[in-house]
Amino acid sequence: MSHKYSTLYTITSSVLNSVAEISELLGYWSAKDKLISPQLRRENRIRTIQASLAIEHNSLSTEQVTAIMDGKQVIGPAKDIQEVRNAILTYEQLPYWNSGQIEHFLEAHRLLMRGLVDDSGHWRNGDVGIYRDKQLIHMAPPASQISRLMFSLFDWVTSVDIHPLIKSCIFHYELEFIHPFPDGNGRMGRLWQTVILSEWRSELAWLPVETLIQKQQNDYYRVLGEADKASDCTCFIDFMLKVMTGVLKEGIDSNSDKMSGEMTVEMSGENSPIALHKVARQIFNALKQNPTMTIPMVAEKLQVSTRTVERHLNTLQQLKLLERIGSTKAGYWRVI
Repeated sequence: MSHKYSTLYTITSSVLNSVAEISELLGYWSAKDKLISPQLRRENRIRTIQASLAIEHNSLSTEQVTAIMDGKQVIGPAKDIQEVRNAILTYEQLPYWNSGQIEHFLEAHRLLMRGLVDDSGHWRNGDVGIYRDKQLIHMAPPASQISRLMFSLFDWVTSVDIHPLIKSCIFHYELEFIHPFPDGNGRMGRLWQTVILSEWRSELAWLPVETLIQKQQNDYYRVLGEADKASDCTCFIDFMLKVMTGVLKEGIDSNSDKMSGEMTVEMSGENSPIALHKVARQIFNALKQNPTMTIPMVAEKLQVSTRTVERHLNTLQQLKLLERIGSTKAGYWRVI
């Protein structure tokens, strides 16, 4: 039997702006994703797993997670090592799951929490409150309501007609609100948001959103609490979209840096790729964002000499990637 799920949110101008910005950034990410080696994808996956578990107080470092993925022995708490092994197996299955299938969702929890909780892959059978600093911040719905709420939430996921970016944030919030499992709700919310997003754009399966959530962990919990008090998840949607925007920007930059410190671009009117020096790319990006910057301003921003900036600017102009319009003092740079 189908149950209608009710959730309150508003698609604000801030949310729409974030959706537009993410869509634009995804164009860059997608172009780079085609150039990213399996090694870089693997590094992103390791960062995702380490950060998502660190939010839940797992003590293992990125290096230790890498060692476990490589099948090496790691010294650390047995529970923390088990969490990492489970997460590796779970994320490997990500391409095979359907975000609208509740059976897949339960199977993901079974894998993620195997050996860590009794009855992994099953709804909780007791009532729970969520505490921070010994203070009750959220009383989850009673256990008797979990099955009904979760089936109606999945009905909503498969039938609602809203942008996947917004839908994934709402699902994430509602899952934390319902808190259907005795443990693992946070990591399941983050995982399933990735499943929803990766069905929309496959490259989002490799976007380590968790790394920025970990850095903004206090804000993450604060916004969840604000949404609870308001009985409206708009603020959580806004927060998560801004996190995704930040991760995309960071990912585009870091992946570019890792690709031998060079960037491949197309020459105007030609098909042959040109490898740009890392500093030249930084200058190009800085002037793309602010075409009125002077050479001393660029040098100060990038912490390099004015002579270095001048040398790379000459190269960018020779490659017909930049053009100077107007005088040295009053003019600007035009990206070709």
